[in-house]
Amino acid sequence: METKAVIYARVSSSNDRQDTSRQIEDLKKYADSQNIKIVKIYEEKISGAKKIEEREILKNCLEYCKKESVNFLLLSELSRLGRSTLQVLRSLEILHEAKVSVYIQNLGLYTLQPNGEPNPVASILVSVMAEMANIERSNIQYRLNSGRANYIANGGKLGRPKGSIKTTEKKKEEYKDTIALLKKGYSIRNISKLQGVSVSTVLRIKDEFINQ
Repeated sequence: METKAVIYARVSSSNDRQDTSRQIEDLKKYADSQNIKIVKIYEEKISGAKKIEEREILKNCLEYCKKESVNFLLLSELSRLGRSTLQVLRSLEILHEAKVSVYIQNLGLYTLQPNGEPNPVASILVSVMAEMANIERSNIQYRLNSGRANYIANGGKLGRPKGSIKTTEKKKEEYKDTIALLKKGYSIRNISKLQGVSVSTVLRIKDEFINQ
């Protein structure tokens, strides 16, 4: 009997710096080595913090796995299903009810045993890792809020300054705080949130004033 699988790959950002190709290629290689036929590939660019109801592609993936009697859903890592413990467990429950086992590549394990029963080792690891991802997400938000508060307390201003940018010197003056944060090693995304400007703007400033 042919063994069928679906690949689900996700990245958080829709910009060119993140894509799902590596996840897909690695999972394809694994499937080939195990004589598993890939019948569908789902790719999504959305935050893992979103609920299942807000993730149209994930919903379609879960529905397809149920209806088409797929044997496995292949993931590069558990966090691709989501950053919320509740959302991850909900997805797994939907799949397990349809007897679809989830393969988590970075852990090298399946969530169901060959007889269709839950893999106890996987159940423990999934719960622990999902909760750790949830805690890390909370910590990131705390650090962002703390950094924003400290930045303001030290005289920093959020948002884009008024006035047009006509010269390099004017742009340098307008984005001096962004440039300072880049030099201190802050991440692009954190600077975007602290300064109230888009990620693309921070990247443009980095290319113009830091990477030169």
